[in-house]
Amino acid sequence: MKNPIFTGVCTALITPFWAGEINYPLALRLLQRQIDSGVNAVVLAGTTGEAPTLSDEEKLTLFARCKAYAGDKCTVIAGTGSNSTAHTVALSRAAQAVGADALLVVTPYYNKTTPDGLIAHYLSVAEAVDIPVIIYNVPGRTGLDIPVSVCQRLSMHPNIAGIKEASSDITKIVALRSVCGEDFTVWSGNDEQIVPSMSVGGKGVISVLSNVLPEETVKMTNCALQGDYVTASKMQCQLYPLIKALFSEVNPIPVKAAMEILGYDCGNCRLPLCDISRENRERLEMLLKN
Repeated sequence: MKNPIFTGVCTALITPFWAGEINYPLALRLLQRQIDSGVNAVVLAGTTGEAPTLSDEEKLTLFARCKAYAGDKCTVIAGTGSNSTAHTVALSRAAQAVGADALLVVTPYYNKTTPDGLIAHYLSVAEAVDIPVIIYNVPGRTGLDIPVSVCQRLSMHPNIAGIKEASSDITKIVALRSVCGEDFTVWSGNDEQIVPSMSVGGKGVISVLSNVLPEETVKMTNCALQGDYVTASKMQCQLYPLIKALFSEVNPIPVKAAMEILGYDCGNCRLPLCDISRENRERLEMLLKN
């Protein structure tokens, strides 16, 4: 029987920069804020953490420092996926060696692959490490949507714990829950669908929103986990305008702007991501003030 790596909220943490380099002291401060708010897991070097522009050395240093700081207070999940299976395996092994508790592995992008290639890719990673692997399905970014049949096959591997499902298709979550069994955990990858996905058996979210409002996101998922969907759905609807604003431009441009508005100077995104537009920044300021 596989144990869920986490239930409720896992924050996909932004990566703060100063003078073009990772601001590690601020990264630890942001991590402590999550721990204090009741978040029990974080993803480092995911999409929101600007993984494509981080070097492997930067990623491994970030994984090591954050895990050493968090200890047993927070599960540290390392984003190690790429479109090269060999690179993904090597980085996944290195992430385990520096202390990561689990891995988030995105589907291969650009070159993409076939269903058989997906199975071979994920099994290669799962066989190479001794920590759990989370599949990350985000077709809007990768151009590749994992078929349910592939997830069913992968769910049989003892080291593949579940999936971050960000296809925006609630019926797919129903299909995954139907064929993959209780051992295979499904987490929402979309903040606007946290409560709907949990209503059909999802165990929580890997969230962008919780960078900004960690306590509120934890409360919403806890209500859903406890079966209080009246409160959870009300919160989901109340938070929807802010969630929409956090995705008004390419993630993580808006969430970094929101954190700056809240007083956390996390620096600009690395190019090719640029500054948020004036209009969208003003919208964020208004929503956060309210």
